[in-house]
Amino acid sequence: MSKLELRKQVIAQRNTLTKQNLQDLSTAIVTKFLDLPEYRQAATVMAYADFRNEVQTAQILENTLRQNKRLVLPVTDVSHKKLIPSQVLHYPQDLTPGTWGILEPSSQCMRPVDPREIDLVIVPGVAFDTMGNRLGYGGGFYDRFLPCTSENTTLVALAFELQVRSDVYPGEHDVPVHILVTEERVLHFRNNQQ
Repeated sequence: MSKLELRKQVIAQRNTLTKQNLQDLSTAIVTKFLDLPEYRQAATVMAYADFRNEVQTAQILENTLRQNKRLVLPVTDVSHKKLIPSQVLHYPQDLTPGTWGILEPSSQCMRPVDPREIDLVIVPGVAFDTMGNRLGYGGGFYDRFLPCTSENTTLVALAFELQVRSDVYPGEHDVPVHILVTEERVLHFRNNQQ
């Protein structure tokens, strides 16, 4: 199977989740995530607004602000093929639909943050394996952005079990995550990746 076929297959499967499934599974995943010591200790957290049947992140965004952590969301700069991390002070008021309809900080609410100041990044993806490798949406935005963060930055993926596969065909520029949280388990990879 190619990356393209795997991407199509997983997205099609994810799209079969009902609204209730999506909510229940997301709640289970978010509860485990909010319990992670890496999240509790993080002062600056970069997340994303969920889109098209991804694990729902609104509760994480709200919780991060409530805990007085610095909340950062990416702004997609398509012309330069890069992500600009921007601080969010008011959720969801600071956000507007961006390039692909995904909510991101509006141009009036741009507050760029140095990627090295981010303690934890929630990394989106289509599929993940049990080694921490991820299959993204194909744009390479996160694979270009993540090397700009600090070596101490923790990379976390939130995924439904149906997104976990034996192989996601990682390439040499693909950046693996340190922690994968699903509705059933929390997998830690940092020690295997040294």
